Amino acid sequence: MDWFFKLWFAAFLTAAAAIGTTHGLTIISGTVFCDQCKDGKVSLFDYPVYGIKVAMACPDGNGQMTTRGEESTNWLGGFNMRFDSTQDLSNCFAQVSGSSQPSATCGAAGGPPKPLKLMFRMFDMEMYAVDALISQPAQPMSFCPSSSVPAPVTPSPPVTPALPPLPSLPPMPPSPFLEASACPYQKWIMPEYRCYWKVVSPDAKVGVVFGLLAARKYGTDMTLWEGMKGRGEPYRTLLREGTTALLNSYTTLLFPFHPLGVVERMNWALMGSTQQVLHTALSFMRANSGISLPTSTCRFTPCTTNS
Repeated sequence: MDWFFKLWFAAFLTAAAAIGTTHGLTIISGTVFCDQCKDGKVSLFDYPVYGIKVAMACPDGNGQMTTRGEESTNWLGGFNMRFDSTQDLSNCFAQVSGSSQPSATCGAAGGPPKPLKLMFRMFDMEMYAVDALISQPAQPMSFCPSSSVPAPVTPSPPVTPALPPLPSLPPMPPSPFLEASACPYQKWIMPEYRCYWKVVSPDAKVGVVFGLLAARKYGTDMTLWEGMKGRGEPYRTLLREGTTALLNSYTTLLFPFHPLGVVERMNWALMGSTQQVLHTALSFMRANSGISLPTSTCRFTPCTTNS
């Protein structure tokens, strides 16, 4: 994804310069999915899971891994660890360490640790990202494909069959809504993909879609289409990436953010500091580029003339 990092650096070079003197800030973010079929990967059956503990471990002077921090996932399955200083975490790992919800069905085991990836370092601020982590139930769900379910030790008694798993449904045209997809803003503003603006219109007002705080910040006349072309300034970059995230969340069920979550994060950022604006914009950009869910790509196909 060299193109993504080049575009990302150019867009945020001016934005980072707008941040005042800081005392150092390091942020680690990621998402945990419930691996319902226990196949060790994120698939169609899996979903972001709430209340899962994630620990970050780093090597000490003797090469032994020690825990440096622990956070629980929010209701969108995301987690953020924050340190009030810049730190080199290039040799550190994040891993599911348990569940903060005793009754949770998806906290019996965790997947392998994932290394931290440096996404941003500038003006005493660093941001690290972690590829999707997984948490697993004690047993695979009954609707999982048979190839994912370990053979039982003893024969199980017949049970009433449940609804067939989605891949076994009658053949139907591929639906982007049922496939992981994430498209950057450059795709959304191309004329050949304009037909994907289905839930919200390019002419919709920013203040109507994102609320009163957005109307005060961006004015009552700015449209989503105009907001998609903003760059070089933290608040315009936030609007561009937030609008892109909202469109992606309406296009696929498996996008890391729910539409309501996008709107809420936008408002939280608008009420916060410039650093919070930049952090939120980076989180949206990370999701829009497909980093949050490794299996997602932009699944757009050019619209027909009748679209």
